Amino acid sequence: MATKPDQFHGSWRRGITAAVVLGGALALTISGTSAAVPPPPPNPSNSQISAAQAQANAKAGQVGQLTNQLAAAQSKLQNLQDAVEVKDEDANKALVDLQNAQDAAAAAQSAAQSAQVAADAASNAITQAQQQADQFALGSFEQGSQLGSVADYFNATSPKDMLERQRLLQAMSGTEDEILDQLQRARTQQANADSSARAALTAAQQKQDAATTAKSTADNAVRAAEAAQQSQAAQTTQLQAQQASLQQQLAAAQAQVSDLSAERATYQSWLAAKQAEDARNAAAAAHGSGGGGGRGGGGGRIGNLPAGAAGIVIRRALGELGLPYVWGGGNASGPTHGVAGDPFDPGWASQIGFDCSGLMVYAFAGVGISLAHFSGYMYTAGPHVPLSAIQAGDMLFYGGGAGIHHVTLYIGNGMMIEAPESGQVVHVTPVRYYAGIMPYAVRLL
Repeated sequence: MATKPDQFHGSWRRGITAAVVLGGALALTISGTSAAVPPPPPNPSNSQISAAQAQANAKAGQVGQLTNQLAAAQSKLQNLQDAVEVKDEDANKALVDLQNAQDAAAAAQSAAQSAQVAADAASNAITQAQQQADQFALGSFEQGSQLGSVADYFNATSPKDMLERQRLLQAMSGTEDEILDQLQRARTQQANADSSARAALTAAQQKQDAATTAKSTADNAVRAAEAAQQSQAAQTTQLQAQQASLQQQLAAAQAQVSDLSAERATYQSWLAAKQAEDARNAAAAAHGSGGGGGRGGGGGRIGNLPAGAAGIVIRRALGELGLPYVWGGGNASGPTHGVAGDPFDPGWASQIGFDCSGLMVYAFAGVGISLAHFSGYMYTAGPHVPLSAIQAGDMLFYGGGAGIHHVTLYIGNGMMIEAPESGQVVHVTPVRYYAGIMPYAVRLL
């Protein structure tokens, strides 16, 4: 048979196996050169296999390059996400500082009111002192008419009379001096009270203005960070889509190489069977010619919780498992609505849950410890403990050069509980001894 195998390319399925094509075991009694092996399967050329392999290699290189780009994009996205969390915590700080400023302003207002009361009292004292001076002058006049004028001092009839008149005049002069001193003190008190009132009002206004500016700055920083994160997330999503498309193209190219290789193997099996059949036929023909017409043959770890205050804090946090992460959510009483105010939030004000620092505020409130709703302040709220010596009830912190942006509660056995980030819920997870963990824990218990 002189037919070229390539003319049948595409007419055979890859499922043909060597067991089928090995026709020697199925050969019937041969009369002459009758064949038992089926027609040949496709036999891809070396150039076809080489071209398919080159295409697969090219796709693999593109996938590798895109994977590196995607890794860099994801790293940048994580950095931007960290920056968003830092800015969120800065906004938490601004909220705390604003509340403190409002409290200070209220105290200053109270001081101003007290100073005003003092000023009013001083004014009354001036009036009273003036009235006393007027009464003294009137009394002196009246006494002069009854006891005599100063000239009478010189008209005394006896030494005894002179001494009595002298004592009277000295008493009158001393009373007048005392009233004048009281008047001066009242005036000084009024001036001091007015000065205190003005200083208190000025301090209150400055603190209020500073807090308002800080809050506006923090909100703008959150918006900018989230805008950058959103932009990077869109780029990352685009790269992921490109990677998925290239992966499909690579898989198709590799499948083509595999198919062509399988076809070559199938053809080689057929060729071996055909050569064996040809050899048998040749032997049978030779045997038949010598034998006068005879026939031929042939892929839970929480553990026990501690007793005492640490156990209370941990159990309090564990009681909130499954609640959603909500930025600004949580206080000493439990989960709260989140804080709205930027165009990128998913509706924090309509959701109830915790953010990372809010969960700590709630947990430690169970043992009477009050914490500011800001992880940066929490890091300085108690003694620092090396990570090698942490124990259940310690707080763990995550951050970097931009500052602390996340806080968790260590519950023992290598596990921690946290309110991680948007789209997730309060959960227990192994401690991440990487990704920016701070070198010290904070121990409050």
